[in-house]
Amino acid sequence: MNRQGFWYAFGAYGLWGLLPIYWKLLQAVPAFEILLHRMVWSLLFLALLLYATGRWRGLRASLRDRRTLWIYGAAAILLTGNWWIYIWAVNSGFIVETSLGYFINPLVNVVLGVVFFKERLRKLQWLAIGLAALGVGYLTLVYGRPPWISLALAFSFALYGTLKKIAPLGASEGLTLETALMSVPALAVLTQWQIAGTASLGSSGLSTDLLLIGSGVVTAIPLLLFGAAARRLPLSMVGLMQYIAPTIQFLLGVWVYAEPFDLQRLLGFACIWLALAVMTVEGLRERRRVQRSPA
Repeated sequence: MNRQGFWYAFGAYGLWGLLPIYWKLLQAVPAFEILLHRMVWSLLFLALLLYATGRWRGLRASLRDRRTLWIYGAAAILLTGNWWIYIWAVNSGFIVETSLGYFINPLVNVVLGVVFFKERLRKLQWLAIGLAALGVGYLTLVYGRPPWISLALAFSFALYGTLKKIAPLGASEGLTLETALMSVPALAVLTQWQIAGTASLGSSGLSTDLLLIGSGVVTAIPLLLFGAAARRLPLSMVGLMQYIAPTIQFLLGVWVYAEPFDLQRLLGFACIWLALAVMTVEGLRERRRVQRSPA
């Protein structure tokens, strides 16, 4: 295992786990407006980073490659949808359901590893995926609807991670290109709102202004770490580490923000936690087996 990639992934998931606290501080601002600010300020932060490190040339060259633009255009769409759903869900009182999405996500990553990268699953990995499917099915009955917030977050971010695996640019250059593609329409809408006097920036107090501007930093840093980790670790390993973030989110939702979590929900979550436990134990056993085998 690439040790540097491990620490990149650990840092990314730890920061993502704490992110609901930040969005809750902006609860008075509409989720869509937070999303637009997140795009624009992320681009500014990343552009300054590339300028400071002298990596503009690689990004400029990529703009002439059609395949690269398609990959990062698709990544930008997936990331935009993921961000919007997540911000709305957190500030609407669904942190626990967002955590479920990111509990499911590692298992989706493993499945996509099979589909796109021909990674072979072993028996216990199939068992884990089956347990997760059982948990999602049970929660569908409990909620009276599919847990669409959870599923949308899980699949959008898993597909985003898959694209990052095949993306040709480095972590910072790639994320800059993604946010640039998102920020053009975002900046146009924010400018229109600012002219019309309906924007939150400049009219909701200094703390809100600073939080909106700071959304670029809190967004870019874990994404840079994730992008670097995805290029260094197998997709299955990235998936296994994903549970760090939802565990923190789950604890925040239940213990800090007092969201409902009854016995029925516990049973559904337990199936998915058991699936993650099976996947983790199986992964550790397989790693030890590989280490013992002759080179």
